Amino acid sequence: MHLLFFAMSLDAPSPLSLSGAGLSIGIVASRYNAELVDALVAQVRTSLLAAGVSESGLPVVRVPGANELPSGVQLLLRQTKLDAVVALGVVIRGGTLHYELVSFAASEGLQRVALDAAVPVIAGVVVAETPEQAEERCRGAINRGAEFASAALEMANLKRQLS
Repeated sequence: MHLLFFAMSLDAPSPLSLSGAGLSIGIVASRYNAELVDALVAQVRTSLLAAGVSESGLPVVRVPGANELPSGVQLLLRQTKLDAVVALGVVIRGGTLHYELVSFAASEGLQRVALDAAVPVIAGVVVAETPEQAEERCRGAINRGAEFASAALEMANLKRQLS
């Protein structure tokens, strides 16, 4: 099983200067590895608020773990009209292959929900080999939350443009 879909490049595209005014972007976040996920939530919220998304247009819901992210996104989309959703989680390798199963299920589920609902879902799931690697990816020099927020803004604006 390859986890290339979660690879985080050091050559990310430059963020576009897009307005979030009038957009509603949900955040669904795992409670597992809470301190790291909370750092990502804060980064995403800060970026989206700075781009003009209003506090009321930024609902946040929590789910137990990364495996539950697709269901959480689906339930949120059934309750709220959103332009995009950012799903956040952190999965760290343990002593078994369980982390691969969870990562794969989260990725596949988020893609399915996005396509079924015709709403962009940004898979902000950090998959790491070690706790130190997860720490670096969530709170390190590269602001991954801002990258996830930028992707959500770009896709939400694209959705509006093509609708």
